[in-house]
Amino acid sequence: MRDALEGRRVLVTGGARGLGAAFVTALAESGAHVAFGDVLETEGRALAKSLSEAGRVAHFVPLDLTDPASVDACIAMSVEKLGGLDGLINNAAITNSGGKSADELSTATWDAVMNVNVRGTWLASTAALPHLRDSKRGAIVNIASDTAMWGAPKLLAYVASKGAVIAMTRSLAREFGAHGVTVNAIAPGLTEVEATAYVPAERHEYYLKGRALTRAQVPDDVNGPVLFLLSDAARFVTGQLLPVNGGFVMN
Repeated sequence: MRDALEGRRVLVTGGARGLGAAFVTALAESGAHVAFGDVLETEGRALAKSLSEAGRVAHFVPLDLTDPASVDACIAMSVEKLGGLDGLINNAAITNSGGKSADELSTATWDAVMNVNVRGTWLASTAALPHLRDSKRGAIVNIASDTAMWGAPKLLAYVASKGAVIAMTRSLAREFGAHGVTVNAIAPGLTEVEATAYVPAERHEYYLKGRALTRAQVPDDVNGPVLFLLSDAARFVTGQLLPVNGGFVMN
């Protein structure tokens, strides 16, 4: 993917840690010019500094997906820093509902998850559309989750939000296709990053036993499919959901 993404201008939401940071790093190391937004400014600025010192092009931009004005400002600042936009990875998300049954969830928790994971994905996609259209090779990759495919229990708000992201991907693909912009989704399985440290050991074991590939999933397992969907090799792929989970769920 290095030659395929050389000079590609990509924005990653939620890029300060976890899978987002892995995407930012993989893109930068592949020669892409990257901007990434997050509410975690300390971590974000540290990552951007580290990549810049290594000779990569990476810019941190503050982003709060619960604030529409912040979303617009992040897109505008990213376009200014990068000189345009060729790709968007809608990665930012919160869980909040882990370990609670459906009848234990509060409406505040439900709304918080939906505002970030669903509304935030919509707002970032529509704000980026004019720039992705102008690039003539615009691509959006939405990070969903395989939990929405197998119906993970005691995670309802998150699972519902990721199901919505999958449905939005298909609808946006039809709308944005008129502008030559592809929209696809990746559904990772449980990936070993700091953001999944809260997940009970039993759930990790459940995944390990259920995968066709019987090992832990790591960020590098997800990087390749995401970079592919941003590349010209995937210019006629749109509206698709690609599970990346070692065969835990097969689409």
